[in-house]
Amino acid sequence: MRILLLTHAFNSLCQRLAAELGLRGHEISVEFDIADSVNEEAVALFAPDLIIAPYLRRAIPRSIWSRQVCLVVHPGIPGDRGPSALDWAIEEDQPVWGVTVLQAQAELDAGPVWAYETFPMRRATKSSIYRNEVTQAATKAVLRSLEHFESQVFTPQRQSALRVRGGRAHRPMQQSDRCLDWQRDDTAKVLRKIRAADGFPGVMDELFGTPCRLFDAWPEATLRGPAGALIARRETALLRATTDGAVWIGHVKRDNSIKLPAALAFEPEAANLPQRALCTWWRTPTPTWQDISYEEDGNIGILHFEFYNGAMSTIQCSRLHEALKWAKQRPTRILLLMGGTDHWSNGIHLNVIEAASLAHGSAAEESWRNINAMNDLTLELINTEHQITVAAMGGNSGAGGCFLARACDHVWAREATVLNPHYKNMGNLYGSEYWTYLLPRRLGEDGAQAIMRRRQPLTAPQALDIGFIDACILGDVLAFRRDVLRRAKRLAADTNFAGIITAKLEARRQDESVKPLSAYREAELSQMRRNFFGFDPSYHVARHHFVYKSPASWTPRHLARHRDLGWVVP
Repeated sequence: MRILLLTHAFNSLCQRLAAELGLRGHEISVEFDIADSVNEEAVALFAPDLIIAPYLRRAIPRSIWSRQVCLVVHPGIPGDRGPSALDWAIEEDQPVWGVTVLQAQAELDAGPVWAYETFPMRRATKSSIYRNEVTQAATKAVLRSLEHFESQVFTPQRQSALRVRGGRAHRPMQQSDRCLDWQRDDTAKVLRKIRAADGFPGVMDELFGTPCRLFDAWPEATLRGPAGALIARRETALLRATTDGAVWIGHVKRDNSIKLPAALAFEPEAANLPQRALCTWWRTPTPTWQDISYEEDGNIGILHFEFYNGAMSTIQCSRLHEALKWAKQRPTRILLLMGGTDHWSNGIHLNVIEAASLAHGSAAEESWRNINAMNDLTLELINTEHQITVAAMGGNSGAGGCFLARACDHVWAREATVLNPHYKNMGNLYGSEYWTYLLPRRLGEDGAQAIMRRRQPLTAPQALDIGFIDACILGDVLAFRRDVLRRAKRLAADTNFAGIITAKLEARRQDESVKPLSAYREAELSQMRRNFFGFDPSYHVARHHFVYKSPASWTPRHLARHRDLGWVVP
């Protein structure tokens, strides 16, 4: 079938659905929901058999849904209505939630149901639940809806006829519903409110007497202070006391600014708080904010790096580099790089780079520092001599993060993971992280160029098929980590482990004799220097729009296939 994805943005859910539907032989094109007239034009050009709306912020116009079937993916159980479905589910501490695929009609979220899926709720942020449980449930529900649609005999059911309890009409959640009272709210309530607003829109509050929105909250088990007081800082996070404990605030967005690490957004003010740095990389046994941590299981070393949205600033790259060097000195055979729950890595930190220009600095200079720090980290990983390294990708990854992972000896990804191993969508960036060495040796020159040119997301099964990853593992995040550890122990127990290490070192020596890593880096950075400092401002313009979440004014042509000059309606 020809399926048009009508969406506000090409987010992780939309990427996953586009890839899954394409794998099943459907012809997919994407249109961003910019205006009714643009949507109508897209439908006329593509003549789709079906329209699917994975992520919308407004209703599909009657001129479209009245003429053909439009399936809307709603992040709520049947009967649930309103734009703040997941926010309310977290705020009300719902034990079970779900995703409903319903047919667009005049009344928002009230159409008949084609399929739905439910799942147990985790105590996690809205964005984390969306990227994991919601995306997984939506994929299953959409695929089942397609089966029903293709059967031509299925009749969608009225929501009132389904035996699912808990769904009801919700009004949009307002900032007054999210309001924090630091003199009365305990840690659990503060966490729940900030988590329900994470990603967007955040919780309106004040820090240092300045209005801002709070994101990225973590519990603290031991440090205490007067309720509401800012009592400490650690790296990029700030600690604020609650009535029964304290909460780390990882990110904030000041009025008329961008979302940034909290200690950077309030850098002068935060400098006066006591520094509560952790004195070790070892994972703490009690809850706290620890973006880089290490643990061991026998001869398996496990390095976690829980960076918000997978972005890695210059400082974060340098700190992770130090942690990696330390972990390489441990007496282990396997070194697992676990990344974070939702993201493995997405490469350089565009918001921190943008912030450099806001602070009368240079975004180009900060870009240069950041990419070199990423390269230093990648080089350290490539040159791991005494351990087998494994990138265990339980979460999504993009751009330089994909090639940082490929610097490991093995890459194992969770089946639900979506990869974007390319750079050009960010203003035609050339990219670095030694991709010109790491990618061709896996896929060949033609395969490497095809990935960079195509600029499309890859599901883990697709990445396995083309050889970008080495294993695709089923299950949720916890099941994935258990399986990764089992595989790592089996690899460590190989009776020929010494021979594996010897072969690895010999292959690296041979590669270096043909072309040294320094030559790859120099060639890549010569291109990146033009991106950062050259006459073409495309990267800086694209970064600015990305950071400020500028509304899309058109759909990129590599997504909107119906807008190709040569497109003809079949």
